[in-house]
Amino acid sequence: MEKLPPAWIKPGDAPWPRLLAVRLGTSAPAQLSALGNMDLLALPKTAVFCSARCPGRVILTAYDQAARWRDAGRCIISGFHSPIEKECLRILLRGSPPIIICPARALPKRIPTDWQKPLNDGCLLILSAFHETETRITADLARRRNDFVGALADEAWFAHITPGGKNDRLTRRLAQWDVPFSAVERT
Repeated sequence: MEKLPPAWIKPGDAPWPRLLAVRLGTSAPAQLSALGNMDLLALPKTAVFCSARCPGRVILTAYDQAARWRDAGRCIISGFHSPIEKECLRILLRGSPPIIICPARALPKRIPTDWQKPLNDGCLLILSAFHETETRITADLARRRNDFVGALADEAWFAHITPGGKNDRLTRRLAQWDVPFSAVERT
């Protein structure tokens, strides 16, 4: 498959998500780069988060939830970076629900093989809030990406929240933005 050039979206462009300015204020990105179906931005979106360290007892619940979203055709947005998030993406890709992948860096130079069909079918959008020079994921970029994903979401779902951890801090931001969220477990 020949790689399509990314689209660049700026405030004022038709597909620009207006919630970014409302929720992120001056921290909103100046532009976004995108590959795929930008119409997915207009759909109701569920953000999915899971830290890299997650108790084993919530893993099957997360996988079952991903299958329910897949079967219901729910639009899911996430960085899909942690092991649980990656597995949820794999489950989602077995169907054709709308999926928005937000890497904590610039757009990937190579599109993974399992992303190509949904990208061609209009079921996938890869959306980055980072400059093309940001090619390595850092803790700061991951935090900013999670804020970005949360700002775009209509609701959020956490597989696990550790009190005082990064996801716990993110839930406080979501509460400020009136984004409803749920968690499988909070320990």
